Amino acid sequence: MTPQEPAPAGVQETVAALFGEEWGRVVATLIRQTGDWDLAEECAQDAFTQALTRWPADGVPPAPGAWLTTTARNKAIDRLRRASTGAAKLRELAALHATILPDSGGPAGSRGGGPGTVVEDDRLRLIFTCCHPRLPFEARVALTLRTLAGLTTAEIARAFLVSEGTMSKRITRAKRAIRDAGLPFQVPPAEELPERLPAVLGVLYLLFSEGYAAGAGDEPIRRSLTDEAIRLARLVHRLLPGEPEAGGLLALMLLHDARSAAREDGGELVPLEEQDRSRWRREQIDEGVALLDDVLRQGGTGAGPYRIQAAIAACHATAPSFAETPWTEIAALYGALERHVPSDIVRLNRAIAAGMADPARGLAMIEPLGARLDGHHVLHAARADRS
Repeated sequence: MTPQEPAPAGVQETVAALFGEEWGRVVATLIRQTGDWDLAEECAQDAFTQALTRWPADGVPPAPGAWLTTTARNKAIDRLRRASTGAAKLRELAALHATILPDSGGPAGSRGGGPGTVVEDDRLRLIFTCCHPRLPFEARVALTLRTLAGLTTAEIARAFLVSEGTMSKRITRAKRAIRDAGLPFQVPPAEELPERLPAVLGVLYLLFSEGYAAGAGDEPIRRSLTDEAIRLARLVHRLLPGEPEAGGLLALMLLHDARSAAREDGGELVPLEEQDRSRWRREQIDEGVALLDDVLRQGGTGAGPYRIQAAIAACHATAPSFAETPWTEIAALYGALERHVPSDIVRLNRAIAAGMADPARGLAMIEPLGARLDGHHVLHAARADRS
């Protein structure tokens, strides 16, 4: 097979799956080792391309993640060697040669769980670096989704409802700001964590959302993204056990993810009312509900948006059937969420929930949203259902 020929379907599928699982790990490792964000992404991309050309003949290696990381690192060394005309580049190259790669095939470890915790995970370091307060909020989220999750600029632009060109410039400016400011690639000290937490949680929420309702690709659910978001949310919750919103986000993810097996059938999404609830993962629902109960007690009366959304998800996940869903309680929870997120989509969801319990009330709440959400398919479906 020549480099120009496409790889066999089996190898393509393997590499595509590994991209979702290993991209963030490879890029984060190279950023730590080189300090060069663009170099890290380019060499990671080269490594995946080389896998497509090498593995059909050589076979998939026993530890493909380690192979990809080592290949990307070697490509970075080659590029730095060709560019090492100055003393700074020579020092950078020497440091990279001296780096001992971690085993990228095993799980990330951590030590401790309270203040001063050291988290041995390059991807978590990457999130906290991207979420430095010097960067605008949207730039923090977009940069992390690009470098950590491997989302394309077009996918991120869709999530932010801006053009691809605008998003490309935003990501480029964020990288330049990190480089020019010399921001450290590390989890910040304990006293700085709360300041960065909203942006970190925002990154994880969008990462999970992109996987849970994929905006691109052939899969309605991108398991690699949802699994990575949950894994990182567990790390953040372990790092900040006293932050109830971190626990609330993890509970929200667990409760939604527990329904994933029943949400998809033959590549098509299955509506909630048609899902086979026997396929929901009860053990994961129990974990999410227990975690939610804990953080609600911990956070007192002022629940934040992630805890409120988790409470809504818990109402759905614990209802014996669609008909027995506590719609009045869900409508009240959306009312509480609206105080944190005053958007028309939240108002629409509140109206839909209210309409499930009282159709006339639901229609009355939907009507004021008509002009602003006239093109939204959920609005028209809700009107039809309540009519």
